[in-house]
Amino acid sequence: MTAGSIAQDTDDAPDHAPEDAPDFASNRHAPVLAAPAVDYLLTRPDGIYVDATFGRGGHSRLILERLDARGRLLAIDRDPAARQAAAEWTDPRFEFAHGAFSTLPALLVARSIGQIDGVLADLGVSSPQFDTAERGFSLRLDGPLDMRMNNEQGPTAAQWLAQVGLDELKRVLRDYGDERFAAPIAKAIVARRTHGQPLQRTGELAALVAHAVPGTSRKDPLQHPATRTFQAIRIFLNQELAEVALMLEGALAALAPHGRLAVISFHSLEDRIVKRFIDEHAHPERAFGRLPLRAAELPQPRLRPIARVLADEAETRANPRARSARLRVAERTQVPLARGARG
Repeated sequence: MTAGSIAQDTDDAPDHAPEDAPDFASNRHAPVLAAPAVDYLLTRPDGIYVDATFGRGGHSRLILERLDARGRLLAIDRDPAARQAAAEWTDPRFEFAHGAFSTLPALLVARSIGQIDGVLADLGVSSPQFDTAERGFSLRLDGPLDMRMNNEQGPTAAQWLAQVGLDELKRVLRDYGDERFAAPIAKAIVARRTHGQPLQRTGELAALVAHAVPGTSRKDPLQHPATRTFQAIRIFLNQELAEVALMLEGALAALAPHGRLAVISFHSLEDRIVKRFIDEHAHPERAFGRLPLRAAELPQPRLRPIARVLADEAETRANPRARSARLRVAERTQVPLARGARG
């Protein structure tokens, strides 16, 4: 197995990812845990695989290097910039689909693809998105307060912040950013727009949060005070957690027996969803508690956990984002899915 370290399976993923670290710009386009993810994912060179988060193609390139002439790769991304990057690829084994990865089943049906041999999803924001100020993801780079994964549809962060209620804003900051200071931050945002100065730029939001919460109150003085606020708004605006849950269900339904699911997450909210999904389908009998059922009457596992991998020291030293990354891998069993699903 290549770079990466096997870890004990605990629920200790960080609450956030240092995705906007000051030294990250030198590491752009470097997918985290790419080698172990692809190593675990590919079980046959002639298989059909899905890269559910194309980004700029880092994982897709590695997958194609391992496929033979009969192999096939479908890449998915809802970012129009990813669609533009993929348009330059001419490999006949490769196809790109512009859309959310939650629509995986429909994308497969549209291409007459039945069962697949593996799905890889990297849930982190891609480095070009952070490094482009106009996308509004970075609190390092001042730009329009956008934050949309697909910047061709839906309200921007600025538009949402201009109308969201105080209680709802506090809930989003608390639930999606684990922000201890959700109340004073939300009050500061609402107060600013009440005085006719709605937030329009990332620099304005970052400065407002920093003023609302003194840095000395933070557990980690090296973390920018607005890190969790940016995370919370981005996750909520793009419905990232719901997208992950739907993607996992769609992937399980599409996987052939012995097909593999590999997911890289960067904070505890995502990682918890992935872990619980795998646990639920690896140990379905737990749902029945102490009911007096015989072993033959209990549902059988549909997934088998394969690995949980952390970045090794060399990767974390080279790429700060890797410090919080978690790769979870599971394999589809031969047990049929319910309601006549494939497998």
